Amino acid sequence: MEHIIWIMLVVALALVLGVLLVGVLAFVRGGEFNRRYGTKLLFLRSAMGGLALVLLGVLALMHGSLSKGH
Repeated sequence: MEHIIWIMLVVALALVLGVLLVGVLAFVRGGEFNRRYGTKLLFLRSAMGGLALVLLGVLALMHGSLSKGH
């Protein structure tokens, strides 16, 4: 189970990076795409970052309970 959560964490972090890059490129280029999707990209990046934090917390809880022998 821990292995699956690690994979999900890596995927979530890759998605954060991907959305960040798209958002930065949209901001630099400006134009209609930036006006239309800039806020949505910011929200999506925040949501993916939140998901990554939740997964990291789950891993920390799992690791803590596993190291105590429970």
